[in-house]
Amino acid sequence: MLVAAKPSQRKPTQLELALKAHVETLASDDFDGREPGTEGETKTLRYLARQWFDIGMEAGTNNPGNAWFAPVELVEREPVMSRASFMRGRKKIVLPTDSVFVVTSGLRSLALDAPLVFVGQAASAVMPRAELAGRVAVMLDSLPGGADKAAAGDRAGRLLDAGALAVVTVLDGERSLEDVIARRKRAGYAVSGDKIGNDIEAFLSPETADLLLAGSAHPSVKRLHTDASAPTFAPYLLGVTGTLEATSRETRIKTHNLIGRIAGRSPGAGAVLMMAHWDHFGRCAEPPAEDLICNGAIDNASGLAVVTEAARQLAKGKQMDRDVYFVATTGEELGLLGALAFAEDPPIQLDRIVAAFNVDSTGLVPPGGPIGIVGKGMTPLDPLIGDVARRMKRKLAAGDGPNAYIKRQDSWILMQHDVPAVMVSSSYGDMDRIERFMEDTYHRPGDQAGPQIDYGGMADDVALQVELVRAFADVKRYPGPPQMRGQTP
Repeated sequence: MLVAAKPSQRKPTQLELALKAHVETLASDDFDGREPGTEGETKTLRYLARQWFDIGMEAGTNNPGNAWFAPVELVEREPVMSRASFMRGRKKIVLPTDSVFVVTSGLRSLALDAPLVFVGQAASAVMPRAELAGRVAVMLDSLPGGADKAAAGDRAGRLLDAGALAVVTVLDGERSLEDVIARRKRAGYAVSGDKIGNDIEAFLSPETADLLLAGSAHPSVKRLHTDASAPTFAPYLLGVTGTLEATSRETRIKTHNLIGRIAGRSPGAGAVLMMAHWDHFGRCAEPPAEDLICNGAIDNASGLAVVTEAARQLAKGKQMDRDVYFVATTGEELGLLGALAFAEDPPIQLDRIVAAFNVDSTGLVPPGGPIGIVGKGMTPLDPLIGDVARRMKRKLAAGDGPNAYIKRQDSWILMQHDVPAVMVSSSYGDMDRIERFMEDTYHRPGDQAGPQIDYGGMADDVALQVELVRAFADVKRYPGPPQMRGQTP
């Protein structure tokens, strides 16, 4: 289990008590796990909006019709039907029932009597579109020795983009058919209005593939491996046609981002952004389990608390040069979708945001520890972050271990839209503690307000966020990109 710091005998500060109150409220059973589109969302956003308004923030959507709450419509797609059949010439190939799993990104997809072409391990270049069009690409799930998994990326996606009608993956690597079904049968989510494809993929075990290939010129998965490993390998037809069909059920979820603003003296100089996701999983277990709610205390009531109290301190201080926007995003747990909706319909031009700071899963470490940067070395923000840390007499954690989490939090979406965004936190300065949290508590009913949360460490993060925002909102300390330089308050 997550190891809690030894309780301190000192009296908690007013800031620590305020952070504790936020977390205990937002992670209470009364908020029912903060699931988008539910009464838990209504209570969460009402609570945060009241706090932010009382702090002195202005509504930040720049849309009078939705002054604080930016609407986000999510599309949920859940697999319903999977069907596959194969023919060699006019003879049907008999396979065990449910031995092939077919899934679509759309509502219904069908590949009818299409030739199967073996493309090897498809780890690098793919076939020309003319050779893939109208055909089902069959690939091995394993990668060739020495292949870079990250570089190989979404091989099936590349094949589909290159014109394949569908992709069949032979699960000859670490994944089993059961693993794939467990993962891909979960509902998938997207922001409404985004282009949602109608791709179709199928998965089968090596044993099922051997039955499919029996009697052909390439009669086994072992033979496919041999062929794919040859330096002269070229894709070839398997002499088999396939019909693949899959359907999904669609549900639309109306949810919201909450956006506030503290006005600066020189809005033309750009803006700084602070963000934290408000959503969690709601009721995530079934009876006879005693605890049915994923409360999300650390993930991410803690981040909301830090952003709120940082905003309170910033609003009390001297007016900053730049505007500061505060965003509580929806749908982070569903695929960073609230951040995506913000990036696609922002209240200001994204190129006006000089720096963005995400706060997620804080309160894991006691005060005074090293500071980790998720996104270290990936933006122009590092030098001034380092200067802020030095002035605060804080150390930056060595190495780039926190970058393992770069794609798992909202600032990743902003980075994909060319916004310099990072997550700076003392919790990510202690990778052992972060990893224990991920293994033992993350996305489980056990993530509740309790002694495992160190509010002194959270207060440290409030101080850190305040100093970071002040530094990047100062046009003299951080002139920003060329289009903003020369602006004066």
